[in-house]
Amino acid sequence: MVTAIVGADWGDEGKGKITDVEAAKSDIVIRFQGGFNAGHTIVNPYGKFALHQLPSGVFYSHVTNVIGNGVALNPEKFIQELNGLVEHGVPKPKIMISNRTQILMPYHVLLDSCEEARLSSHSYGSTR
Repeated sequence: MVTAIVGADWGDEGKGKITDVEAAKSDIVIRFQGGFNAGHTIVNPYGKFALHQLPSGVFYSHVTNVIGNGVALNPEKFIQELNGLVEHGVPKPKIMISNRTQILMPYHVLLDSCEEARLSSHSYGSTR
């Protein structure tokens, strides 16, 4: 069986909690899109965690977690988030990253900041 959990609004629909419940029963959990600005909070026996880059299945040792093509992956934030789990006693999760995942580099953030400054009051609110 395949279960897809997708938000139909601007976020904050409770997808994180539902995904966590379903992840416990899953073999594979895929994060298919989004960047570091998106995220959800999970509370479990290991503690309270705000996930921004990692799929929700990372707390379950039987789950293979996939980061897909539509994710804007920030390698630095990804490693910080992963290390934060391990520091709280979460077993190191099984993670696969698509070779087509978008990589967010520090110069992307710098370029966004420069563009926001250039546009001043007409800025568009980048997610840097």
